[in-house]
Amino acid sequence: MSAITDIREADPAAVVAEAEAAVARIRAARAEIGRVIFGQEDVVERTLVTLLAGGHGLLVGVPGLAKTRLVTTLGTVLGLDARRIQFTPDLMPSDILGTEVLEQAADGSRSFRFLKGPVFAQLLMADEINRASPRTQSALLQAMQEHHVTVAGQAYDLPQPFHVLATQNPLEQEGTYPLPEAQLDRFLLQIDVPYPDREAERRILIETTGASETEARPVLQPGELMAFQRLVRRLPVGQSVVEAILDLVRSARPGEGAPAATEAVAWGPGPRASQALMLAVRARALIDGRLAPSRDDVTALAAPVLQHRMALTFAARAGGTTVRSVIDRLAAALN
Repeated sequence: MSAITDIREADPAAVVAEAEAAVARIRAARAEIGRVIFGQEDVVERTLVTLLAGGHGLLVGVPGLAKTRLVTTLGTVLGLDARRIQFTPDLMPSDILGTEVLEQAADGSRSFRFLKGPVFAQLLMADEINRASPRTQSALLQAMQEHHVTVAGQAYDLPQPFHVLATQNPLEQEGTYPLPEAQLDRFLLQIDVPYPDREAERRILIETTGASETEARPVLQPGELMAFQRLVRRLPVGQSVVEAILDLVRSARPGEGAPAATEAVAWGPGPRASQALMLAVRARALIDGRLAPSRDDVTALAAPVLQHRMALTFAARAGGTTVRSVIDRLAAALN
């Protein structure tokens, strides 16, 4: 089987050794996260996939499912400079990006000085992002895509690495605004956060209602995370996996897939979805201790990568069809 690799990598043995060392460090970080976050293994895995792939994640779930606590724990465990923004209807773009203030020197001269906003962090938690107006939500667009912001015509670089992990309440809840499609496309994965199972909830009751709670400890350094991100991009990808990614993404577009599935799709994912899936399957393989992704990785990550990049027709929604059910059918067709 042919494989696609970074042609600049001349020593496969070095990649194997680096990957084995990375797997051990990632497992240590995941174990530390597990000391604080109970019963959400899939959510933790997909969040780590997002960060290792160098992207941004959207955590979707009802209030009270520890979404905020997960992001806080990740910042500590990964050794990142983390900041939190609570999104509210009256939040302004300058509250995120920063603003210029006029200062007067001792000699009477005046000049503007830029005061950086909370977006200047390595891990930005946008808490309840869909509670802010679309204008404020869009303030993150440039930062998420270009890793810099522009204020009063001046560009300011963001720290490296830079990741946004946003939490979102379901749209049927009162006081929320749908995110613009352009911003949704900037999120590598949409990570649905379900209710915990009974055993996990029992552990939550016992371990979080006492006199003290378990606190996460730092495991990684920011430099390590960036090294892992570079490693992910050097992992080989088999041709069959590449074809599976193309088959899946292209079949989710109207007129290109099976009519039974795509006749319900109003608009489908673009090439950015293919890029996201390519990176995500590599990151998932590394987390699992494998040196190359498989078609199973494509199937497992189909919904997180595609569900926020598609919309259904009115007729399909009226008939009870969901985006998730369409993706499930398309993913099943890969096998």
